[in-house]
Amino acid sequence: MSVTPATTVARLRSTRDDFPQRFESLLATSAEIDRDIDAAVREVVAAVRRDGEAAVLACTRRFDAVAADALDGLRVPAGDLDAAWDAIGAAERAALTEAAARIRSYHERQRQESWHYLDEDGSTLGQRITPLDRVGVYVPGGRASYPSSVLMNAIPARVAGVAEIVMTVPAPSGELNPLVLAAARLAGVDEVWTIGGAQAVAALAFGAGPIRAVDKIVGPGNRYVAAAKRHVFGTVGIDMLAGPSEIVIVCDGSAPVEWIAMDLFSQAEHDEEARAILISPDGGFLDRVEAAIASMLPELARADIVARSLAAHGALIEVRDLDEAIGLVNRLAPEHLELAVADAEGLIEGVRHAGAVFLGARTPEAFGDYCAGPNHVLPTARTARFSSPLGVYDFQKRTSVIGCSARGARRLAGIASTLARGEGLTAHARSAELRGSGDGGGAGTRRSD
Repeated sequence: MSVTPATTVARLRSTRDDFPQRFESLLATSAEIDRDIDAAVREVVAAVRRDGEAAVLACTRRFDAVAADALDGLRVPAGDLDAAWDAIGAAERAALTEAAARIRSYHERQRQESWHYLDEDGSTLGQRITPLDRVGVYVPGGRASYPSSVLMNAIPARVAGVAEIVMTVPAPSGELNPLVLAAARLAGVDEVWTIGGAQAVAALAFGAGPIRAVDKIVGPGNRYVAAAKRHVFGTVGIDMLAGPSEIVIVCDGSAPVEWIAMDLFSQAEHDEEARAILISPDGGFLDRVEAAIASMLPELARADIVARSLAAHGALIEVRDLDEAIGLVNRLAPEHLELAVADAEGLIEGVRHAGAVFLGARTPEAFGDYCAGPNHVLPTARTARFSSPLGVYDFQKRTSVIGCSARGARRLAGIASTLARGEGLTAHARSAELRGSGDGGGAGTRRSD
């Protein structure tokens, strides 16, 4: 297999005149909509919404080469999850178990609770926290095996108190990885269906035959899955519209170059659109990392993908100092940020925009992908400027609670009436004024003056 030379990784220096323009190109995202994909997905989503089970079966036959007379034939029996758990090796069971325990422990600390208080008028104000009823988890399937995605998506939902978790995973030509089923068993998934692509997203959103509609869809997928999420959003909630994977590493030159080169590879191996960027004030260190990339790349199983990713979207950036490095980080707002420096705790204080931060050279991003505990579903394409990792809070709803005392009603009536009449909404004003007249006899409240 021929490999594109890794020496094509871009080198930038912040002191050069061309730096602003070249750095700006790194800020460009791949969020634009592919019209051909969008059109194809729109057709599939519309068909499933219109024809339900028949459309899902037709799409599964067409795209995954799996034929079934009814969707019930594509449901994985609970016994198969148990069998998958028994079939995997002891090392895999132990790794899944420990990873799940760490993920659950971390996310239990995110759980929000309801609260309320009495204001000075004796009125009750508060917020109720309730879980979603039913959540769909999309998991890539076939030869790909993503048990970590099962754990990262299903465990926070279970911690939040979601009553039903349904998982879809494609099984092209009937191929299904037992690690994914084992992870579903461990995470407490209630239903598993072997369907994928846009048809799976649409089935979860609208319902199809025995598949009942969910309230929210989470989980990774290809561009067809992302497009389908975009089309069903509003009917259901979604986690995010994820782009290619990203890593930015800030180094002061103290970390082993082989570690840093491999961390760049770990993101670049996802696909050719992945982004891997190293920033350092030490030009000599960047030279050594570049040499390590060239020497280590041929050893990788996915060397061709890594090489193309680094050539198209990678960069080694030399800056004046670490403060300037953090300034660039905040502009990039990366999905993953490694601070491979001697004083990572001090440097993180300047970080405002990143999906997840990994402190110190001994903390590679790969730990976060699988077992550290925090969620690996993270904002990409600079959306870390305004969004957050997937968490328990994504599976909980917040409901405002307002209960007026008689004195509180009289006080609010005047304020609401004035503002409503200012907006020309006289029925709003009259509704408020009636509560302020004192003629209701305390109806609807258990408190009085």
